[in-house]
Amino acid sequence: MKKRVLVVDDEPRMRRFVRMNLELENYEVSEADNGLDALNKVREELPDLVVLDVMMPVLDGFETLGKIREFSSVPVIMLTVKGDEPDLIRGLDLGADDYMTKPFSPRELSSRIRAVMRRVEPTLPQSEEPLVIDEDLAIDFPRREVIVRGERIKLRPTEYRLLVHLVENAGWIVQHETLLSKVWGPEYRDDSQLLRLYVTYLRKKIEPDPANPRYILTERGVGYRFMDYKKNGRQSESRKK
Repeated sequence: MKKRVLVVDDEPRMRRFVRMNLELENYEVSEADNGLDALNKVREELPDLVVLDVMMPVLDGFETLGKIREFSSVPVIMLTVKGDEPDLIRGLDLGADDYMTKPFSPRELSSRIRAVMRRVEPTLPQSEEPLVIDEDLAIDFPRREVIVRGERIKLRPTEYRLLVHLVENAGWIVQHETLLSKVWGPEYRDDSQLLRLYVTYLRKKIEPDPANPRYILTERGVGYRFMDYKKNGRQSESRKK
């Protein structure tokens, strides 16, 4: 089946440009010229992905995204004429999956869409039972949740994929480029800022003290390392004996 993409932009020329190029890539494309229309189409059409402009009258892209996230987890790529870090962080904090600065090439947009759709595809867990890291943290992979001191916390798709790759390599340093390629796609391998932001999001959800992380450790200039929970478990068993 064709993937459905909703393009939201108040500029007709931009909508036509994006639509024509995505249809050449065999996507089914619909359009909205404002945030309110976009909200209705997300509810009614259930698109597989939304391309959402930031600068729109009445309801801007940030407000529209916030309202979308109240009822839908559809992947969203935001478009903006600004490349400012505060805008990038605000969009990601609200739940955007990616962020592109105008002008952009059709090939770049198509590549980003494929990468985002790969990220939201479920990663099959090895076990249906939650993985217990220690007495404070467990990971429920089937539900994409972490259990922090008894409280269940939902993970966003990208947070989930990042945590999966870190935990799969627990005790080992995973380089920045490797994490970016595995989680986001090879076209993101130099975007270290994006990786830092998502590590920060994960730490806020799982760490007792995000400023002094216990689980996701920084190896400066190289990458990140997840705590070797298996080794810690063996040490705990040894102490019990």
